[in-house]
Amino acid sequence: MNNQQYKWIKPFRNISIGDVPLVGGKNASLGEMFRELHSEGILVPDGFAVTAAAYRHFFEETGLDKKIREILHDLNTHDMENLRQRGEAARNAILKEEIPDDIKKEIVQAYHELSGPVTHGIDVAVRSSATAEDLPDASFAGQQETYLNVRGERALLEACRRCFASIFTDRAISYRHDKGFEHFKVALSIGIQRMVRSDLASSGVMFSIDTETGFRDAVLINAAYGLGENVVQGAVNPDEYIVFKPTLQQGFKPILQKKVGSKEFKMVYDEGGGKMVKNIPVSPEDRASYALNDDDILTLAKWACVIEKHYSQKKGSFCPMDMEWAKDGRTGELFIVQARPETVQSRRDSSRLEVYRLEESGKVLVTGRSVGEKIAVGPVRVVKSAANLSLVQKGDILVTDRTDPDWEPAMKRAAAIVTNRGGRTCHAAIVSRELGLPAIVGTLNGTEILKDGEVVTVSCAGGDTGKVYSGALKFSKEIHDFSGGQRPRTKIMLNVANPEEAFRLSQLPNDGVGLARMEFIINSYIRIHPLALYHFHELTDPTLKETIEKMTPGYSNKAMFFVDHLAYGVGMIAAAFYPNDVIVRMSDFKTNEYANLIGGAAYEPVEENPMIGFRGASRYYHERYRDGFALECQAMKKVRDEMGLRNVKLMVPFCRTVEEGKRVIAEMAKHGLKQGEHGLEIYVMCEIPSNVILAEQFAAIFDGFSIGSNDLTQLVLGVDRDSEIVAPIFDERNPAVTGMIASVIRTARAKGRKIGICGQAPSDYPEFAELLVKEGIDSISLNPDVVLKTTTHILDVEKNLTTR
Repeated sequence: MNNQQYKWIKPFRNISIGDVPLVGGKNASLGEMFRELHSEGILVPDGFAVTAAAYRHFFEETGLDKKIREILHDLNTHDMENLRQRGEAARNAILKEEIPDDIKKEIVQAYHELSGPVTHGIDVAVRSSATAEDLPDASFAGQQETYLNVRGERALLEACRRCFASIFTDRAISYRHDKGFEHFKVALSIGIQRMVRSDLASSGVMFSIDTETGFRDAVLINAAYGLGENVVQGAVNPDEYIVFKPTLQQGFKPILQKKVGSKEFKMVYDEGGGKMVKNIPVSPEDRASYALNDDDILTLAKWACVIEKHYSQKKGSFCPMDMEWAKDGRTGELFIVQARPETVQSRRDSSRLEVYRLEESGKVLVTGRSVGEKIAVGPVRVVKSAANLSLVQKGDILVTDRTDPDWEPAMKRAAAIVTNRGGRTCHAAIVSRELGLPAIVGTLNGTEILKDGEVVTVSCAGGDTGKVYSGALKFSKEIHDFSGGQRPRTKIMLNVANPEEAFRLSQLPNDGVGLARMEFIINSYIRIHPLALYHFHELTDPTLKETIEKMTPGYSNKAMFFVDHLAYGVGMIAAAFYPNDVIVRMSDFKTNEYANLIGGAAYEPVEENPMIGFRGASRYYHERYRDGFALECQAMKKVRDEMGLRNVKLMVPFCRTVEEGKRVIAEMAKHGLKQGEHGLEIYVMCEIPSNVILAEQFAAIFDGFSIGSNDLTQLVLGVDRDSEIVAPIFDERNPAVTGMIASVIRTARAKGRKIGICGQAPSDYPEFAELLVKEGIDSISLNPDVVLKTTTHILDVEKNLTTR
């Protein structure tokens, strides 16, 4: 395509990011990637732009400037009816006019050159691209229209005219007005691009940053079958994948999370049906399967890293990206079809952390994917169609099936948004983040369960799962400022259980994770006893087998369900705090807790006192659990060797004897977890008096200790910590306990072994913290809610000890 012969057209290969004033942000970005990133293996479908100069020429030739200025002279964007009338009149004025012949001629000529030997023309996507688009403080994405599967001259010219008219959609008018853009200083370019046959495969959206927390080292990918508009619009609940950038770039395969979405239907070509595209149902088998395989997930994540690096270099600072991708079902090739700067998390002040916390519990009405990490209370306003948007009052909880850009004026009045459909990259999620609102998307049945006028609490403060509670629950909000914070000599680490909170918690000042608990992951995300999965084909209870089948779709080898999901959970935590140490404790359920897992009762003995029974190290090499421990080891090997998260250290709980420790270390080695290999360190929990008394011998086989002050206090004082009657005797400050702790710290230091503590006592008792620091403990691991307070206290303790 020869650019010299065109006045109103510019081919992608002649466009760069500096051409935003001429072709808008969307087209400038497509041209930039088409030209600059092909050598990096990134594929962008070819195309051309109808320039903003053509748009201005169209308006000048037809007198549209004057007509639309008159239409908008008394515009009131806060009056929904006024906005609707003015927008409709402006669009109709444009649609009544013919595009000038000189522009038409060039569009048709460029289209046929793009089509090559295809006589009647190829199918193309026709997308609008505003010249003020995707500025650092505003994203015009979704404000104008897109037309897919456009074929032939006549259809193409009509789509172009409708694109020009879409610069005056109600939402675009409202958005420009609220952002302070003068309507006639923003022009429209049109991108005309080869269609990728993702109607035969899959497509979606990805971000090179975590959209909720701003965690920089993750790529978030949403995927569904068919054309990508359903994901962008939030019309389906897509799959979600998270990939860790640092070890991906080292050659590992760090897929941290894979969540299957319901993907109810897909958008495909409407062959001969009179429309350009249509939605059709997805089969139950495909809905239960992932829309992308692992190789495609990793390829897209690598591309996201390349694109982010390219734009960051252009900008001269970190520039996370929001991208749309598509897979061609005929060739199997992946393509990037859009890329723009991310405009919410990239502008957030990373030295400040806003923390919302529910202060009471209540009845959960619906759940979905959380957006925004905030909490809001208000009356429900169920809106079934755009015609009823005027009913939304300031402070309402807007509940609907899904939103689209036409809903934005009403969304600004809401306190929170709840939708039946959509994922974390859909329209409702993106706009809610930009407006600073909590949102819960993909609830499936929110509009059925939530009743108009009832007061509810919308909480997105508990991780990936957002919850709508009945009634107005009390909540708190804290703002933490980390700027200029001094760090103590003693390492301050965190106790982390919930992988969904890991990215957010990693933003607290910390030196890693001193205790990552497997039990929460098994209980919350797996829920099935590992041996019931390992011996699935030997199960005789048909009801149990059916339950497990429903919970493990896509897994013929049920044991791998346990391995994968445990690895995903631990991987999320390890990635969040990378490259700092993350000490993962192997499972420490008691027998009664294991028995409560699905299928667990058949594999667990009934014990009078599970607290000191068949738990911890004793299980790992015993024939009654050895196969289950093998699955735990496989999961940890996957985290370290496949994901590349070698900051993971492993810890053995409740190890009664040195001989038992040796047997566990040998059992781990059998499953590929060899102490010392690739830097693997194995620690032991110091929670039994024998661990202290024989500390020198334990130090000879383990790389470090972590003091479990609760169990140690229980066993030193002979107190059941769960008994209300003797509870007053339980005190970590008892001299017998503090003497034990001081002793083991000294021994560990003498033997050159690391030693830390994971427990509440350093937070609760200043004198306890002082003892630990005075004895020279390496690290103190704390619950996240007390880390800031205790860090300040530890700094004071260290200062006082230095000045004595």
